[in-house]
Amino acid sequence: MEDNRWCHPPVCGQRDGHHLGKRDGKLPDQRGQDLCYNPEPHRGTVLSVAEELNAIGWIVLSNPPVRSLNCQADSCLCIGADGATFCQVSDTLTVNEVYLSIQGESTWAGLPCIFVRLTACNLRCSYCDTAYAFTEGEKTATSEILQRIEELAAPYKQSTLQHSNTPLPLIEFTGGEPLLQKNALPLMRELCDRGLTVLVETSGALDISQLDPRVRRIMDLKCPSSGESHRMRWENLPHLKTTDEIKFVIGTQEDYDWAKTKMAEHNLAQVCPLLFSWVAPLLPHQRDKSLKQVPEGQTPITRKDLVEKIVADALPVRFQLQMHKFIWPPDQKGV
Repeated sequence: MEDNRWCHPPVCGQRDGHHLGKRDGKLPDQRGQDLCYNPEPHRGTVLSVAEELNAIGWIVLSNPPVRSLNCQADSCLCIGADGATFCQVSDTLTVNEVYLSIQGESTWAGLPCIFVRLTACNLRCSYCDTAYAFTEGEKTATSEILQRIEELAAPYKQSTLQHSNTPLPLIEFTGGEPLLQKNALPLMRELCDRGLTVLVETSGALDISQLDPRVRRIMDLKCPSSGESHRMRWENLPHLKTTDEIKFVIGTQEDYDWAKTKMAEHNLAQVCPLLFSWVAPLLPHQRDKSLKQVPEGQTPITRKDLVEKIVADALPVRFQLQMHKFIWPPDQKGV
């Protein structure tokens, strides 16, 4: 059924500032023509143009409008009366969970963080502790995700103790593999536009070049014990910035040697901070049957041995444990 809030200018003849000019891509009728917007909704309450557009999945990109946009979503448009440029974000993301906790890893460890865990992953690492995110999740409108983030962040925005350089909480997209859902890209950009610090945890197997440059990439380089090291996209390395991070998850002696070799081959210490993360053993019920097996012949490494090797070899890396697993049960969700 056609939404009768949208009509062509020759039909309605409106010249009151609600005219929507096509910018990039197509407008909601998918015919690619200029449209007029009738802000009278069907529910009996007159909303502003901005409120009504937001209700059907459009978000503000800039105010006042700009002449040109690098729009990664389906379409962009200007509204003269409201003085804003809107971008239509694709309808939904499949979300496993959204929650507020502390960041348990990376150079941001210990800071308050809102996690947006998206569903699905293209890898099956042997040590994965979030296999429940492979398939569990609900399709959620982008506007609902934004609203949930705003609700969780509200106490920090109201606080008089905020640090001006790093507004809290952080926002992290994780998974699963968040880059499998391309609709997440404009959402990350919108959060950056709102002045938030946005992180993304990604496996290193997918292209990171499409991410907004303000997003902090925490990118894995999968070691041999993961069973997925052959899936790495080495073309990502030139796209990393000094504000990004590379993470090696290390569970065996062979992983450690491999990580050292890759550091030297690619001069990684000059690229961005490097993280050596010890593999915490999975509980029996966490081991999903789809996970890869650790290749035969590899020798497990303890966290003590890993730290001693890092020190003995004078490696310029940050050793890390998953902080949240020492605060809550290691299999607890939503923390």
